[in-house]
Formats: sequence, C-alpha cells, structure tokens
Amino acid sequence: MASPNVLTPQAEDFPKWYQDVVAKAEMADNGPVRGTMVIRPYGYAIWERMVAEVDQRIKKTGAQNAYFPLFIPQSYLAREAEHIEGFSPELAVVTIAGGEELAEPIVVRPTSETVIGEYMAKWVQSHRDLPLLLNQWANVVRWELRPRLFLRSSEFLWQEGHTAHASAEDASSYALRIHTEVYNDFLTSILAVPTLLGIKPPSERFAGATNTMTCEGMMRDGKALQMATSHELGQNFAKAFDIVFQNDAGESAHCFTTSWGASTRMVGGLIMAHGDDNGLVVPPRLAPIQVVILPVREGDEAVDAACAQLAATLEANEVRVTLDKGRGSFGRRTTDWEIKGVPLRLEVGPRDLAEGLVTMVRRDTNEKISVALDAVAGAISHALGAMQADMLAAATARRDDRITTVSTVAEAIEASQNGFARLSWSLVTPEIEKQLKGEALTVRCLQRADGSIPLSDTEDGLTCIIAKSY
Repeated sequence: MASPNVLTPQAEDFPKWYQDVVAKAEMADNGPVRGTMVIRPYGYAIWERMVAEVDQRIKKTGAQNAYFPLFIPQSYLAREAEHIEGFSPELAVVTIAGGEELAEPIVVRPTSETVIGEYMAKWVQSHRDLPLLLNQWANVVRWELRPRLFLRSSEFLWQEGHTAHASAEDASSYALRIHTEVYNDFLTSILAVPTLLGIKPPSERFAGATNTMTCEGMMRDGKALQMATSHELGQNFAKAFDIVFQNDAGESAHCFTTSWGASTRMVGGLIMAHGDDNGLVVPPRLAPIQVVILPVREGDEAVDAACAQLAATLEANEVRVTLDKGRGSFGRRTTDWEIKGVPLRLEVGPRDLAEGLVTMVRRDTNEKISVALDAVAGAISHALGAMQADMLAAATARRDDRITTVSTVAEAIEASQNGFARLSWSLVTPEIEKQLKGEALTVRCLQRADGSIPLSDTEDGLTCIIAKSY
C-alpha cells in the first residue's frame, strides 16, 4: 500500500501537486464558506515569519502601523468612480445587521484606500503633517470565483500601506522605496525568489492608480505570480476625499497618495517557486524550524541524551530547532519533515554516535554529510548560509533559462507556453493585449532595456514580459 504522503509529481499535474503539498505539509485547509481558508499552525508559522521580516522593513522606511475598520460605507467607494468600478464584481456587501435592514449598505473591506482617505483628510492640515506614512496588517475580502488556497481566496491576510505626500515626486520616490527596499529585498534575501521589477501596463493597473509597480516571480511550472505591488494614486483619492494641506506659502493643495501591499499569496509563491516532488523546500532565513533532530532509534538512552544536548546547543546558537519525539517509523517521520521542507535534518543513531558522529541532511539537495558531534554548531551555521544562497542561485537560473527574448507577437505566444517572453512594448496594442488574453496570457510588467523600473509606459525603448499567470 502506497504511503499516504506520496505527492503527485510536478511534471504529471502541477496544480494537483500544489494541492497535495498544501494538505500534506499541513499548511491550510478549505474553510466552511467557499473561497475561505483555514491556515494551520505550520502554515501560519511561515506567515508569521513573513510578517516579521516585511514589517521590520516597512518600519525602517518611516511608516507606522495602525488599524482601520473592516466595514466601509458603500458611499465611500462610490466617491472614487474608477475604484468602485474596478472592485464591484469582487465586493461582499452587508445589507442586514441586528435583524434590521441597513439604511446604507456596508462593504466588507476589499482594500482600504477609501476609509483611510477619509481619516487622512481629518489628520492632515498643513505641510508639517506630511508625509503621513501608515501601514496596517489586516484581512480583506474579495469574492473569488476560482479559489485556490493561498493563491486566490475570498478572504486573505495582508499588509496594506497608505501614504500622503506634498508632491508627486515625493510620493513616487516613496512608492519606489517600498518596492525595492521592502518587497524586493524581502523576496530575494529571505524568500530566495528572484523577481522581475517593472510597471503594469495601463490595462492592468490598480483601480484608481496612475502607476502600478509589480514584483513578478516565476514559479517552477514557468507561470508568473504577482508577489507584491506598489501604487501611485496621484491626486485621485485626495480629490475624492478632500485630503488637503496648506503649503509653506499658505496655499491650499491636494496631497498625492500611494498604496502598496503583499499578502498570504507569498506563501503560495514560496511553495511553487521552491517546492519539489518531495514537498516544500523552505529557505533557512524564513523557516520557522531550521533544523529538526531525528533519533534513529527511539528509547535508546544515549541517543536521546545526545539529541537533547544537540537541541540545547543549537538553541544557544539561536538556531530555530525542534526535536522530533513523534511516533511512527523513522522513514515515515523523515518523509513528513521532507514534505514540510525543513532546511536541515540531524539524524542521530547509535552507530554514528559510537563514532562521535551525526548525519546532517540538506533538504534542497538531499546531500548527507557526517559531522563530528563537537562540530555540529559550526556545520549547521555554514549549511544554513550555503543553502540560502544556493536556493536563490538555483531559482534565478531556472527563471533566466525560461525567459526568451522574441521579436514578434507570434513568437511571444509560443515562448510563453513554457516560461516568460520578452518583447518590445511598442509592438503591443490594446488589440494585441486582447489577443494575448484569448491565449490565457497577460503582459506582466514593463521594463527598461536594462531591467530597471520605468517612470511610465510612454518611455522609449521599453520591453514587456508576457506570460501565463496565477
């Protein structure tokens, strides 16, 4: 009888593989209402690590955390016409509360530009109040027709930043700073996912934005995943909500605002960017458990004592370690930890122990290394650092190998069946974008020739990335 932990191979059915990993790594479960999810403790531990790393970076840019209501008057959204039009199909609306019909329907927060704009208008009076830099960690609801755990759910967790500035230049500069110093730095240095940075074409911008920047990652099946976005909102929301300040000349002016966010979709990106046929592979800097210690023979006093001492030594060296005291065969427990993607295993058996050794196993390569007991701390530290660097290098190589520079739309469509196509943006018209969508393709981002982020889609010499996406 096959082990219940056997996963569908990626090459056979990538979406099924993904579902298997989410379930068998005990990451999440479907919630009782279609499109909702229950995040299990291991999945939430990974999300908590993401939150801590992203939050630390956000605060370094000067933003402060706050919290705003889940319920938003429908009239707030209606005040920015493009915004409500963009979100209308995804809204969940409350019309009855306390057993009575409400005088005004209430929208369950899909994003908070409108409610935060209302309070920015109260809090901003003069140029001395600017920039106003806010962030909140919250849940949002966008009714999803084709849900998939972590990737697309009707309710998900995220952070959303909202800022007000005295000038367009300051707003643009800050949005770019968030995009590079917060999102891109986290994605590359912690998640080990290389991304393509660029701007969205006008057809793909956030509703109400004047510019949207994106971090696009390539998953192991060659599809794109939007990992994080930053939006310049111009004065659209400031005018809708009367966010006005007096400048140093005593003149009244509307602020320029931004918003930016990243969500539990990053957990899905982690799974699909690094996972293999044995399950998750979690980068060491992110992993809630960096090392698991497995006794090969439970109940052996010498083995148990050595495991306890190893755990204490690693904890003293600030390694996130757990000692497996679970039941079941050694093989079954090894498989369980492989599926969870814990970076390193220390296997402690009586034979190795008699020689003063333990076996260290790297999850990304399955390499087994004999390590002297008195050298474990140093070996672990070196292996964690090497694995983090190697995972980013491997993901970068996989991505770059599947980006094809093409010269025609037909070539872009062909290349996008197995990765990303890079094409001159000058060749893409609204009609071409419509043709691409008919092929289940979209323009993921626009870049300068050197791969940097352009200021607008009207710059000369831009290229675009075309791909299938999640």
